[in-house]
Amino acid sequence: MREDVQPKYYQATVTCHCGNTFTTGSTKPAITVEICSKCHPFYTGKEKASQARGRVEAFNKKYGNFNK
Repeated sequence: MREDVQPKYYQATVTCHCGNTFTTGSTKPAITVEICSKCHPFYTGKEKASQARGRVEAFNKKYGNFNK
């Protein structure tokens, strides 16, 4: 394999908008993200299944239940 064709691989520092940082491998030396597993509602438990259930019920009410 030719070495001059492959991109340089870094131990990249990922920085989230909330202030969380972690290290991963990447072809970029630094990565900035807007949301991570520390602040995402799905992973923090702030988004409840009841909220999703309410959205499903609202959809069925608006467009009708197709299972009938």
